[in-house]
Amino acid sequence: MKTKFVIAISLFLPVVLFFYFSAPSVALSIKTPKRVEAKIYSVTDGDTVKMKINGKNFVVRLIGVDTPETKDPRKTVQCFGREASAYTKKILLNQKVFLESDASAGNKDKYGRILRYIFLENGVNFNRQLIAEGYAHQYTYKSTLYRYRDKFKQAEKEAKKNKKGLWADNACGVKNTY
Repeated sequence: MKTKFVIAISLFLPVVLFFYFSAPSVALSIKTPKRVEAKIYSVTDGDTVKMKINGKNFVVRLIGVDTPETKDPRKTVQCFGREASAYTKKILLNQKVFLESDASAGNKDKYGRILRYIFLENGVNFNRQLIAEGYAHQYTYKSTLYRYRDKFKQAEKEAKKNKKGLWADNACGVKNTY
């Protein structure tokens, strides 16, 4: 009886240990999207930057955010647009960042800009930070459920509640009614 128990344990234990140690790495590789290193060399406006990836230049539009316009020739400079551009420049210019794609957003927008989330070296999602600090709106393109949408919506809700940035009273010269 004791021998059968030892044999059963000796056969069962390696299987359990195999799944215990291999399963988390498989799960992490599925849940954690691949991030690509890049260097920001120019800021176009609050939600669009230029960067080098493996020695090649790219224009990147941030997924899930919309900052007030400063460069669109069809529109006047919008309220808080200059502040959003200045903030993006202050945080990102000449910095090493990590890009994350999102299949739900696609690879490029209609202007040919690649669509990505930008993560700072400390792991902070810059797209979310723009919203949380009141420099951008959460933006859902064509009702697409992108990866961080709920977190971005919550960040906007908190920025409004705390009257940060463009949500502040008199940020645009008038009482904010949001």
